Amino acid sequence: LKIDGLSIALTYDQGVLLRAATRGDGQRGEDVTANVRTIRAVPLRLRRSPPERVEVRGEIFLPRTAFARMNAEREAEGEPLFANPRNAAAGTMRNLDPSLVARRGLRAFFYQLVMGDGQPSDGAAGVHADVLTRLGEWGLPVEPHWKRCDGVDAVIAFCEDWADRRRTLDFDTDGVVIKVDDLGLRQRLGATAKFPRWATAFKFPPEQATTTLRQIAVNVGRTGAVTP
Repeated sequence: LKIDGLSIALTYDQGVLLRAATRGDGQRGEDVTANVRTIRAVPLRLRRSPPERVEVRGEIFLPRTAFARMNAEREAEGEPLFANPRNAAAGTMRNLDPSLVARRGLRAFFYQLVMGDGQPSDGAAGVHADVLTRLGEWGLPVEPHWKRCDGVDAVIAFCEDWADRRRTLDFDTDGVVIKVDDLGLRQRLGATAKFPRWATAFKFPPEQATTTLRQIAVNVGRTGAVTP
């Protein structure tokens, strides 16, 4: 499932969390190590003898229940409300007070190992499904609803199944990320300057709602121009 959150990269050295950074522009991100250390879902030390140095990538997100509680608190204090959980998660991670981050109840899911050249690593595994299993063995949270699909029809059925079921989850997801499982094939497929050829995102239809326009305020500028 495509998690609607904030991309994060964690570096572990000797199994201990060394650094956490946001994706930024793809080349340079923000160092958010102090904040990530306060997220209970992120282990400060990996289990079961991980590699000497490893980078894992995933998403930090705010559960819907935590989002509703946070906005209720902000409303009571007369502060502006966050528009959605993703914006709230991004704003929280950029906060300079780690104690505030700790109170907001952020969570995380991880899905990828990365080598020094930025390419996905198999971590001594030949398929991505084994990578997800290994991440879980190290103590990293992995979104539990992933599935290995044999053939395109199975992929389509998975996407159709979650089109409605996603609303029962406690986090926002706007689609399904479809990936080639065989890591050797991934290397042969390669990537463009921006996107891997071995993965694509299937987006669910956007949610729609009917709104009522209650009022239009009009401002008159110094030149007489009227701006609604």
